[in-house]
Amino acid sequence: MILAMIAVRTVNLVDIACAFGGGNTRALSNYRRLQRFFSGYEIDYAQVASFLFGLFAHNKKVYLSMDRTNWQWGKSPINILMLSLVYKGTAIPIYWSMISSKGNSSTQVRIDLVDRFIHHFGKDCLAGLLCDREFVGKDWFAYLKSSGIPFYIRIKSNALTTNSGGQGTNVWTLFLGLKHREERVLRGAREVYGIDVFLVGVRCDDGEQLIVATHAENPDAIAIYRLRWEVETLFDCLKGRGFRFEDTRITDPHRIQKWVAVLAIAFAWAYRVGEWRHEHQCRIKVKKHRRMAMSWFRYGLDFIREILFAGKFCGVRYRQCLRQLRQARPLPNPG
Repeated sequence: MILAMIAVRTVNLVDIACAFGGGNTRALSNYRRLQRFFSGYEIDYAQVASFLFGLFAHNKKVYLSMDRTNWQWGKSPINILMLSLVYKGTAIPIYWSMISSKGNSSTQVRIDLVDRFIHHFGKDCLAGLLCDREFVGKDWFAYLKSSGIPFYIRIKSNALTTNSGGQGTNVWTLFLGLKHREERVLRGAREVYGIDVFLVGVRCDDGEQLIVATHAENPDAIAIYRLRWEVETLFDCLKGRGFRFEDTRITDPHRIQKWVAVLAIAFAWAYRVGEWRHEHQCRIKVKKHRRMAMSWFRYGLDFIREILFAGKFCGVRYRQCLRQLRQARPLPNPG
């Protein structure tokens, strides 16, 4: 299924079934096989998480990004909360949960997702959790602090806090006068959402303030928080530039959750192949603006597709691609 999906670059089951080969009759049979997979097959998500983490973590501390992607098919909202490993310009899905409503996730759903990671991998490997403005609140901050989880979370500029004189004010007033790209680190903890946190802010290119709350005073907090945006690259690869996830006609949450597991493995494979080709075979050209002509994901995806197309299949190159999935290192389970 992964090979067929890579070949056709879509999650549409009809197209995937046709890519299996065998003519119209066989395509119908393959389509039913795919339906049975999503309706009846059970996936061990902890095993998938362990495989993906071992493929990219390399026994060092990692940053995790929590974010949400959603779209609508008919009257059915598809809303996915994802916890991803930040890795070299992108993010690798590790754990994810389906949200039944259209809006933001609840604090408990977020806590459950982080707890799954900690139970499986422990806290020692976690350098920090990166979140955007929708992931705030007293209970959420209290959980992170009581659990000893480092965090770098952007907060809303109208959040209430106290100034140096102990008077109540909005956080944006503490960062008045910042020039373009100038950063300011506030000394000492400030109470935000009823929890003591440390604040740092910067004036962005568009003139907006970016204010980040952290577990401890850190002058590099803004640079660390910016790593969160790499998850947007992941979502773009799963959807528009990669496998067109929004083309799925499946809306059942349990089946969507299985789809994410399949997509996560396919994405990880393509990314690892692209990384390997760039480092050991043919480097991607760097344009005048100092950015690569294409991403490692697209570089690897195109290479695998080239191998799979009729008339170009090469067993040696295919085995080289498969070896990139064998780099995963088995990890102990602290739980």
